[in-house]
Amino acid sequence: MIEEIKKALEGYDGQWKEKNGVWEFSSLIAERKAFLSTKKLTYSAKMRIDDDAKVVTFSEMLAEAGSGFTSGGGGFDDGMSTGFGFKTESYNTMSGAREGNIQEQSNLFGKKFDYKFDYKEIRSKVEEASKKSGFEFKYQIFPVK
Repeated sequence: MIEEIKKALEGYDGQWKEKNGVWEFSSLIAERKAFLSTKKLTYSAKMRIDDDAKVVTFSEMLAEAGSGFTSGGGGFDDGMSTGFGFKTESYNTMSGAREGNIQEQSNLFGKKFDYKFDYKEIRSKVEEASKKSGFEFKYQIFPVK
């Protein structure tokens, strides 16, 4: 089944990896560089394939990571004091730092990043490949484990 899903997504730039029976497709969808700092936005789709029950369980999320120097003092809640400093941060959208579904997350990140990425298209291609192979497609909000 995973080969059919990989084939359905072969037109997308991304990396596949497998860990403990969970397959993950991740793709860097936006990157913003400023003076000595970088912010990256990554899409991640996770799926567990149960061949016996013929079920594909699917979840997706956006994750933002950033690092670099900042001049500080620029924003009230940016966590930096005035002057220069080094700041690194990483969080994902399902750990409680950001709440809501992926549409809300995309709207939130769209205010910080300019990108054109149709995550719904990836989800529908996985669903289509699953159903074509006789598998049930189950979408879940929380990450597949």
